[in-house]
Amino acid sequence: MKYFAFLIIAFISLNAFAAKPKHSFVKLKTSKGECIIMLYNQTPKHRDNFIELVKQNFYNGTLFHRVIKDFMIQGGDPDSKTAKPGQALGEGDLGYTVDAEFRDSLFHKKGILAAARDDNPKKSSSAAQFYLVQGKKWTDAELDLLEAGRLQGRKINPTQREVYKKIGGTPHLDQNYTVYGEVVKGIEMVDSIANVPTAKANRPVEDVKMEISLLKKRQAKKIEKEFNLKGNKL
Repeated sequence: MKYFAFLIIAFISLNAFAAKPKHSFVKLKTSKGECIIMLYNQTPKHRDNFIELVKQNFYNGTLFHRVIKDFMIQGGDPDSKTAKPGQALGEGDLGYTVDAEFRDSLFHKKGILAAARDDNPKKSSSAAQFYLVQGKKWTDAELDLLEAGRLQGRKINPTQREVYKKIGGTPHLDQNYTVYGEVVKGIEMVDSIANVPTAKANRPVEDVKMEISLLKKRQAKKIEKEFNLKGNKL
């Protein structure tokens, strides 16, 4: 009987260990620190495209080439791997785009991973370039003015409004650029890069290179347990 009970416990433990994590995570390392990013399941096209590029080691050696304090840090331009000092960046890409995946529940709070894009009418995303939001904290009065102005009357829902007030972000980008992940650990890296000195076209004076790797299943499950991640948000 004891042996049978042991087998049951062992079977349950094995299944729990073998179970797949609910999310995919990547580690982004720079000279200014590192962070862990959770990719959203609600934006599968962007998630899968990003994972494929990470598996190819595409991002390793690319730069954060556009940095604007209290706004965002942008990177992923393939041309940045071999860029000379002062070279204009931001036009490099991979020859295809990713269909927009706007979701009402996903918005530009601080720490969000989102896709850069050009001015194409479908708002399709760059295949490679992305940004991480630093943003700023907003007041109700500022958000009211934003709704009446740049948002052209579009209302920010009460829950998201509270997040923009307490955590910060860039609400005017909502429903214009696809949000597909968020920093769950190491947000200090975003702040550190956002504060570096910049020159022409907001390019950092000193190159900030990145290296991105996909977390293994065991690591992903550990992060989910640590932060009690059950859905697509903290």
